[in-house]
Amino acid sequence: MKATREGYVEGLLEAGDQDSRVIVIDGDVSRSTGTIAFKEKFPDRFFNLGIAEQNMAEHCSGLALAGFIPFYSTYAVFATGRAWDQIRTSICNMNLNVRIGGAHGGTSVGPDGATHQALEDIAVTRVLPNMTVLVPADSNQTRQAVLASLSIDGPVYIRFGRNPVPLIYHRDRSVIPGRGHLLREGRHAAIVAAGAMVALALEASEMLSSEGIEVSVADMVSVKPLDYRLIKHLAGTSEFIVTAEDHQIAGGLFGAVSEYLSEHSPARILPVGINDRFGCSGTPEEVMQHCGITARVIAGRVRKALKSGYFH
Repeated sequence: MKATREGYVEGLLEAGDQDSRVIVIDGDVSRSTGTIAFKEKFPDRFFNLGIAEQNMAEHCSGLALAGFIPFYSTYAVFATGRAWDQIRTSICNMNLNVRIGGAHGGTSVGPDGATHQALEDIAVTRVLPNMTVLVPADSNQTRQAVLASLSIDGPVYIRFGRNPVPLIYHRDRSVIPGRGHLLREGRHAAIVAAGAMVALALEASEMLSSEGIEVSVADMVSVKPLDYRLIKHLAGTSEFIVTAEDHQIAGGLFGAVSEYLSEHSPARILPVGINDRFGCSGTPEEVMQHCGITARVIAGRVRKALKSGYFH
């Protein structure tokens, strides 16, 4: 078990070694996000601009125009919410090479409560033209997402969490924009997940397998661009698809998958996610239970759909 924020920091340190243009801009939360490690290693390439997210975004746009590769790192809810206009107008409109590190995404920041739980960040970033949205599932994949961002032309949003999650990938398994990973293949249904929900999707698949229900599990680390070939494959080989995300159902992974399938390969799709509500205070596990985003809920969604016969 390891928090994805640890992978983010590992990736930043390696990126800093690989490219002297890499700069980290902090919003006075470097100890919480872990980016203080970059400050200690590269003190002349780390700048704390205080709790001023709009200024951070504008500062990064200037750095990018000057040829640098700035990583703008702070809590996801503030990184995307407080500076959305600046990200849209100054970063995305000019297609600048700014990387936004959305820390403590979803319910992983549990005890901090609803104000700090980013449950809308994927929706507000993926609608922006030129933006790439990566939602890694474990620490190793987060490290690879950071390194992959160095070769992406344009802005990139990388979402990561504070709560430890199981390791799924080998350290050197690459992340490619527009490419997901098929982790398990089954014939009854498919679960498409992102971020912390990938481990829960795999757990749900084990529960269902013990009952004779075999489901595919796909990790959609690249929410934008989406892996259309993988989604189409799952739609053609499964009776229905369940999406699983630590995010609002509206506008997130469910929205992205539904938008594609409705036009290109119509299929039944059911969501597991935050259903039009805010989070609450508690441990990440308690908040996920309260919000209905657990392995048992995912398995129950599949089980109920199959039992109803509606999808046959």
